[in-house]
Amino acid sequence: MSLIKKIASVFGKKDEPNRKEATKQNNASSAKKSKTPTKPHQEEWRPGDKKKPRPQQRRKPQGGGGAGPQRAKKPQGPRRPKQADEPLVLTAEEQARMAEFRPEEEDRRIAYEKRLRQRRAGGSEKPQRERARKPRPEGERKPRPERKPRPEENQFKPLPKQAPKPRAEETPWDASEFTIAPEEGKIRFHDLDLHPRLMRSIHALGWQYATPIQGEILPGTLKGKDMAGRAQTGTGKTAAFLISIINHCLNNPLAKQSMGCPRALIIAPTRELAMQIGADSEGLNQFTGLRTVVLYGGMDYNKQQRELEDNQIDIVVATPGRLLDFATKNVVKLGFTEIMVIDEADRMLDMGFIPDVRRIIYKTPAKEKRQTVLFSATLSDDVMRLASAWMVDPERIDIEPEQVAVDTVDQKVFIVTDDQKFQLLYNIIKQDNPERIIIFTNRRDQAERLSEDLDRYGHKCEMLSGAVTQKKRMRILEDFRAGKVTVLVATDVAGRGIHVDGVSHVVNFNIPENPDDYVHRIGRTGRAGATGQSITFACEMESFELPKIEELLGMELKCLMPPEEMLEELPPAPPRKR
Repeated sequence: MSLIKKIASVFGKKDEPNRKEATKQNNASSAKKSKTPTKPHQEEWRPGDKKKPRPQQRRKPQGGGGAGPQRAKKPQGPRRPKQADEPLVLTAEEQARMAEFRPEEEDRRIAYEKRLRQRRAGGSEKPQRERARKPRPEGERKPRPERKPRPEENQFKPLPKQAPKPRAEETPWDASEFTIAPEEGKIRFHDLDLHPRLMRSIHALGWQYATPIQGEILPGTLKGKDMAGRAQTGTGKTAAFLISIINHCLNNPLAKQSMGCPRALIIAPTRELAMQIGADSEGLNQFTGLRTVVLYGGMDYNKQQRELEDNQIDIVVATPGRLLDFATKNVVKLGFTEIMVIDEADRMLDMGFIPDVRRIIYKTPAKEKRQTVLFSATLSDDVMRLASAWMVDPERIDIEPEQVAVDTVDQKVFIVTDDQKFQLLYNIIKQDNPERIIIFTNRRDQAERLSEDLDRYGHKCEMLSGAVTQKKRMRILEDFRAGKVTVLVATDVAGRGIHVDGVSHVVNFNIPENPDDYVHRIGRTGRAGATGQSITFACEMESFELPKIEELLGMELKCLMPPEEMLEELPPAPPRKR
């Protein structure tokens, strides 16, 4: 045994009596201080004990309730008998009424007797009006009242059988109604040998001569050749490929066509452009019987899916994302596509849609078994590489931008400072009073700030950008088309989807960094031969972009100083909203 343990054992034995006395004293003092004394059934526990004993629980009395004393129940005396109703004295009339009740009508008799007692006692309830009741033999049913005969003029007469309404393509039409005199340098639609139903639709639309781009494209596409065309929007290229598709479908009808198997496919980069192509297709198909479906994101997915699954589709116009979704799920089957059109290929290249377009093209027949038509505002090397991969010996049609823009659009460049831009824009809108004007900016925040400033100074305007929802975008374009809104501020993302006729002015509030965007911006005005104005603001921060635009156009732009009346001071405006 070690020395330390011996010392501990000695000191522990000496201190043990003292420790026990101290413990007893502490327990006694704590018992005096506590309000509740120690109960006899609880065992005392000392700090030296190993385990604290559990207190014994008292059993609850069997009487229920709690552990407290039970209250004695009051003795209940005998119940008082219910007071008998006093005999009711009836009059002769009341006795006759009581005698009318049959044995099975005992409830009604009791209710009647109760009402009589209330009348005798002067009750507040009003007696119900008793209807005179004739005694009826037991078991006999109440006779039904006889119905009056219906007048002859109101008698039901079956509607006469009407002949079914003839479809648009079956209604007779005389082709001699559509006669256009030949004119030098212009191509008539009569010269293209189109199907009579298609000619009727063209006649209903009021078209007489083909546009320059249509005159160059249609002779090749009507023969089934692949085509790569450089054309600005608003030149009639949409009608060119639609006429080729419709004429091919009418001249080569199918004996049997499955649901969701289109014969022609048109791919567009934006929803607005797809909707515009769909509207143009409906106009050209009003007398052909062909069906067009437009697919794009932001709209009811299930509705578009049902339309594909339940109908025979001839033409599908779609954006790449929604079309690839339906094609992956095999809702739309592209294995029977005969003609494919890719519109604004350069824009798809810029927006990153080319991988999706490739996946879509892989689901169509081989390029030798289909006709492919491609359009772009610029036929760059990247676009032509795509064309060579997707087409077979494509014929290239190159319409230079200046051939369209210079003849129909008056292009001006005003040299101003950045602080003078809004002042100049305000006076242009005020003095020229344009029918419709589109103002382009490079960024979304610039468009938001500009639209707020125009609203503050009394020019009602709307803004279009990539952040605007599809529903709101459609509403804004409809208001702009209807003339409810005359000033529209837009970015380049939304600019290509604006297809509205009658735009008199296009203002480049900021010079675009990409020269191709300039071509697309001014293409919003001067559409289909109409005249328009393009005004560009060149400030000290953006003027260096002009040489690239002039190189693309192949011409020198007119740079002018704005007139003094165009730089008049702005009127006072309310403070900006915070």
